[in-house]
Amino acid sequence: MPPIADLAIAAALAWGSGLRLYATLLLVGLAGFYGWIELPSHLAMLQNPMVLWAAGFMTFIEFFVDKFPWVDSLWDSVHTFIRIPAGAVLAAAVFGDAGGAMEMAAAILGGTIAGGTHFGKLGARAMINSSPEPFSNWAASFTEDAALPAGLWLAIVHPMGFLAFLIVFAVAAVVLARWIVKGLAVLFRRLKG
Repeated sequence: MPPIADLAIAAALAWGSGLRLYATLLLVGLAGFYGWIELPSHLAMLQNPMVLWAAGFMTFIEFFVDKFPWVDSLWDSVHTFIRIPAGAVLAAAVFGDAGGAMEMAAAILGGTIAGGTHFGKLGARAMINSSPEPFSNWAASFTEDAALPAGLWLAIVHPMGFLAFLIVFAVAAVVLARWIVKGLAVLFRRLKG
């Protein structure tokens, strides 16, 4: 069984990827670059200045794209094919030195966490974005902007606290699944029409 700290980091990277992939890469890379945390060997490339610049540029773009309701929904739809595999890869990289079976298990769970987070966000934001006023969209966007660093910090400083948060997040997503599915249906009707 992996140490709880590694499990929390892998889960946080997957969760963060489903929420804000580029900001996750940037924040974790910066933390490694400045020596605030020691990154697992298979994630050390995140602290490379070229990777930091690319992640920073994409974080900047996503920060603004996320504030315009229908552009945000389109961005999130396209990122279905980016965030989920990235979450799987990042979670697996935490256990890169542990062997193939552990990496594969981490990739499966990481992809699942990233997918659940992404689809929960996609559906909730599609529902919020259908509102004619922009304030609820901005509030949701700024909440996500703040939740990501808070969640990553929690995973590093209080791994059990983050895992408990993740369980609550998953239960809330299941409870809100009907609302989320309704939001996805609105999004697909808009994209189709």
